[in-house]
Amino acid sequence: MSEPVRPEPVPAPPGRPRLVSVVVPVRDDAAHLDACLTLLARQTRLPDEVVVVDNASTDATVEVALRHGARVVHEPRVGIPAAVATGYDAARGDVLLRLDADSRPGPGWVEHAVRVLDDPDVEAVSGWGRFDVPRPWGVLLATVYLGSYYLLGALAAGHGVIWGSSAALRAESWRRARPHVTRTEDVHDDLDLAMALGPGARVVVDRSWRVGVSARSVRPGRQWVPRFGRAFRTLGRQWRVLPPWRRWEVRLRGSEGGAPGRAEA
Repeated sequence: MSEPVRPEPVPAPPGRPRLVSVVVPVRDDAAHLDACLTLLARQTRLPDEVVVVDNASTDATVEVALRHGARVVHEPRVGIPAAVATGYDAARGDVLLRLDADSRPGPGWVEHAVRVLDDPDVEAVSGWGRFDVPRPWGVLLATVYLGSYYLLGALAAGHGVIWGSSAALRAESWRRARPHVTRTEDVHDDLDLAMALGPGARVVVDRSWRVGVSARSVRPGRQWVPRFGRAFRTLGRQWRVLPPWRRWEVRLRGSEGGAPGRAEA
């Protein structure tokens, strides 16, 4: 089988960050990772590095990552919050893009994110998805699931929130937020990071920035019990730092972004 043709990188225009890192946390998901990294190799704007965070995998995850030329870092503490934070810490880019192993980015995925972050007022951008179930159910499921998540998340955070299957933020924003994110508890890392950016942060939810994604995370079953538990833990932790009414007070006053709890006690 012939190797896929790698597109030529798009030259970065003046003012665009020079280095782009894609962070992919993964645990025992080699087959999905292989498909994801294959699509990253076909981008119109190739990332400068792909950082695969091996979260104590026992399958061929590391071998797959190395075969695709990714840089592998290891995080032995099992859990996405620890793995993602380790990946962001290790990344060398000015812009940090985030995918899950089961994300399926189209060819313009990297280029689109970098273009959105050309706006100096935007700290992060979060995308939309289509779940891998027969049409039209994949689109409908994403509309209900992501629409609810973004609406309720924005009410809780005071601004747009991040969906981990397709997200990007500035490295400087990560460095500001990193002391305030959760690494050890079982929380939703994407919501936790969005809230740690502070109520003055500008997070863009871009419906045109789409990825395909496995529907395994939204299938009915007992998995929803721990998922709701993570949501409540995330909100409880961040609201102890800065409750929602104070977040909206800061937001409506037009205050600058900053780590919550440092802007106001």
